[in-house]
Amino acid sequence: MTKHTGGCHCGNIEVEYDTDIAPEDTEPRACQCSFCRQHQSRAVSDPNGSLRITVEDGSLLSRYQFAMKTIEFLVCRNCGIYVAGFMPDPTDDHAYATLMISALDNRTKFPPPVAKDYDAQSREARAERRRNVWTPATLTIRNG
Repeated sequence: MTKHTGGCHCGNIEVEYDTDIAPEDTEPRACQCSFCRQHQSRAVSDPNGSLRITVEDGSLLSRYQFAMKTIEFLVCRNCGIYVAGFMPDPTDDHAYATLMISALDNRTKFPPPVAKDYDAQSREARAERRRNVWTPATLTIRNG
């Protein structure tokens, strides 16, 4: 597996993304929800990989939710960078995430995103898609 590192601009949020998929072989997604469009999101995930999200100061982490409130949009309150979509899953006691390419140190290695519209999916269908497509993830908050 290849480890990709990165995080937010100020360093409060760090990410380590392990995947066997080379950046040039990924198919980044551009979710068409209003939040993702306004953040020009380019998301990657690998259901066979792993993602570790580490937050130094939890008081500077926004876990924004809207609409169906099925995921948390992890945004640094200090520098404003949207790092990942995160779904704690109570059905299997795991968590899954989709990582924003803009948070990776090697972000220029990835191809342009493909637009994806999930508006027609039910709450259950969204959760199932995320379990199958997103990356198994952990979120660690060191302080706060």
